[in-house]
Amino acid sequence: MTAFPGGTSVSRLSVYTGACADGLEGGTPHLHTASTEAYVVTGGHGALHTLDLNGPRETELTPGTTVWFTPGTIHRAVNRGGLEVVVVMQNAGLPEAGDAVMTFPPEVVSDPAAYQEAATLPEGEEEAAVARRRDLAVEGYLRLAASVRAGDPGPLLRFYDSAVALVRPKVDGWRRIWESTVAAETRGTDETLAALARGDGGHLRRAALLEAPAQERWGMCGHLRAHDVTRPVIPPPAHP
Repeated sequence: MTAFPGGTSVSRLSVYTGACADGLEGGTPHLHTASTEAYVVTGGHGALHTLDLNGPRETELTPGTTVWFTPGTIHRAVNRGGLEVVVVMQNAGLPEAGDAVMTFPPEVVSDPAAYQEAATLPEGEEEAAVARRRDLAVEGYLRLAASVRAGDPGPLLRFYDSAVALVRPKVDGWRRIWESTVAAETRGTDETLAALARGDGGHLRRAALLEAPAQERWGMCGHLRAHDVTRPVIPPPAHP
């Protein structure tokens, strides 16, 4: 197998600075519809704001903190000084294919065309567009959090319904990605265990070092140095 272990993906995140609509610095609140996400904090400090049907929660982030959150958990990285994170995502390829939905207000998230317009980063205008969509998502997030805090889960449940409606047309494509990554990795492990049980170590002869160079891009939570682990390269052999 050549994919990153377990069919996961990895990227390095520098969480955004600059004040949001509510005065905090950080990223765009969003959820993932199919994938669990993990943060391993490598530098700086901040907080992870999350929201689910149990209510809002704030988790301190300092070097060494390791947290993960399942699909449906709305999350927002708040930067209180140089926050740097290694992000490990379940289901390599699905987040990149649109697994995430930002917490825009209901009149936006319920309209696929309006959502697409609000989410798009026009070429050459990325920095300003990132700030605009972040503030719009913060507005929607604060409304959702206030409703759940007041004991009314209705707006959050309706947001979940809108998120599902937005991603539903993409699911057939996601399944093809999943079959070629996560499912293939799982089948490969099954075959390896069966071979080892027979005393067959043939797979060891195919050992290789693989590498995924970083690709800079604008993420939802910050500047990303993403590694395309679905298309690794084999470094040239070293000559001592």
